[in-house]
Amino acid sequence: MSPPPIFPLVALFLATLVVGVLPRPALDSLRVPVLLGVMSRCPDALLCESVFDGVLKQTWDIVDITLSFVGKLNNADPDFGVTCKHGVAECRGNVQELCAMHVANTPQDWWNFVQCLNFEGKEDVGDPGLAERCAGLTYIPWYDMTDGTSTRMGIKSCAEGQQGKDLLKASVTQTEHLGIKTSCSIMISGKTRCIHDGTWKKCETGHSVEELVGYIQNEHQRLNGHGTSVEDE
Repeated sequence: MSPPPIFPLVALFLATLVVGVLPRPALDSLRVPVLLGVMSRCPDALLCESVFDGVLKQTWDIVDITLSFVGKLNNADPDFGVTCKHGVAECRGNVQELCAMHVANTPQDWWNFVQCLNFEGKEDVGDPGLAERCAGLTYIPWYDMTDGTSTRMGIKSCAEGQQGKDLLKASVTQTEHLGIKTSCSIMISGKTRCIHDGTWKKCETGHSVEELVGYIQNEHQRLNGHGTSVEDE
């Protein structure tokens, strides 16, 4: 089977990827947990993730990042068992991103997959053809891979099967448990530090790349016994 064509905008995205050896954290270093409460077709989420792309380029070695999706559990929904604000295409995009997180070898791979989807604009998020192209560009299998003794799940079978539905339901449940109602909400070390909802809100520690990097670095120091939190100052 020939690989899917690389569309011009996706090819341009590929040129933006930084390829190299990532810095290695100190032994036994505790990483800073970062969670973004998002919706895959939400313009606030795309802006927030764009800012955080710059943050992560400077903090990959000290953070554990994840996405948690805003939605509403709905057993009557025939497709995913979840109602997504921007429609079924958004639910599909949410599932594709969750499946990428589930099957990728590294956080950098799934994050680049999300950035690739976003690069085409929110209206194309959730399109299976785009997701397949982005999987190929970011070293994540789209189809299941078998080496003779074991099978590695690809994004396609995850996203189109029960696994993807279960991941979405679990993510929405987690988001509700955390009290996140707005996309995009930035949580660092379990506390909401900033929200983008039309504009930046409740950002006591700042919202620029430089401010977020500084806060994460300080939090990393605190977690590892070398500093104090903002609340302690």
